[in-house]
Amino acid sequence: MRAVRLTVTAAATAAALTALSACTAKSDAKDGNAIQVTAADSTCDTSSKSVPAGQVTLKIENKGAKATEVEILFPDDRIVSEKENIGPGTKYTLTAEVKPGSYEIACRPGMKSHGVRQKLTVTGGGSASARDPKLDQAVAEYRQYAQDQADETLPKAEAFVKAVKAGDLEAAKKAYGLSRLGWERTEPVAESFGDIDPKVDVREDGLESGQKWTGWHRLEKALWHDKKIGAEEKALADQLLKDLKDWQGRVGKAEITPTSMANGAKELLDEVATGKVTGEEDRYAHTDLVDFKGNVEGARKAYELLKPVAAKNAPALAKELDGQFGALDALLDKYRTDKTSYDFVSYDKVTGDQRKELSDAVNALAEPLSKLAAAVVK
Repeated sequence: MRAVRLTVTAAATAAALTALSACTAKSDAKDGNAIQVTAADSTCDTSSKSVPAGQVTLKIENKGAKATEVEILFPDDRIVSEKENIGPGTKYTLTAEVKPGSYEIACRPGMKSHGVRQKLTVTGGGSASARDPKLDQAVAEYRQYAQDQADETLPKAEAFVKAVKAGDLEAAKKAYGLSRLGWERTEPVAESFGDIDPKVDVREDGLESGQKWTGWHRLEKALWHDKKIGAEEKALADQLLKDLKDWQGRVGKAEITPTSMANGAKELLDEVATGKVTGEEDRYAHTDLVDFKGNVEGARKAYELLKPVAAKNAPALAKELDGQFGALDALLDKYRTDKTSYDFVSYDKVTGDQRKELSDAVNALAEPLSKLAAAVVK
């Protein structure tokens, strides 16, 4: 689950950019194709407004007082690549692959709203077309994996919706966690469309002003906190299924590259660190460990598909990732009845010390995983 971003009109975009002091373009990129991005609470300065196609690197520094998110966007707001939760005073390097065309670099202080944006033109040339054929195979297999996850989600979501519409609290609770697994495994792909995630997976504290709360977490609160299913909840269940079918239909059109796969794997670990380990994601149902497992499985799938190239370019990194994925999986296994089940301990029963152990294991994996994108495009 990411912070919500609402689609806005061109007029609203212009107004937002004016109100936030707009982005300031500077002369040329440093360090080859690297673009220096200096984010603050009302500005987003970039060192270049034009780069050649192929691999591009953003050297990001957050000089603001709020955590920020930096994205490379298509004109229609689809996400090429992104990094969330860049804390005040911290730096991050984001590697992506871009084709010729028009893009925007967006800084979103507080990780909400339209944010502050800079135009980016990508010119012809670059080396993307000359990449290792194994990476093209990895992209094709990951695209099929993402589609399979969406296809497999629909029957589980239908079971959840059927139980809600029948007013069966216990059946709906039982179906809730499993209905989310495919989404959690491939969440970066779903988030790349921009408008679907805010409809189906936003938490109450992530809502924008005036936004109606819909989706899984709205129903989660009704089932566990309010302990009731009314006409509104039944209508919201229908809407959830409609939105998930929309997601299913769009997966095949997602922009997927080797670097977006690698960055997406890291994003999934960030999701775990900022939502699942803290218990914020499923705060009423306490099914956080189901989502946690789904995120880790999705990250591992992306890594395994990229591993033939990563292991050739950075064998020590691949060895470390193998070990850290194994360690985290073994730790998660302690909290479920068997390795074939997604019946995990209710997260409110996980102690502070146990949560700290889980957090440490996530961080131990996240650090080397952040290097995967650079490794696959050497």
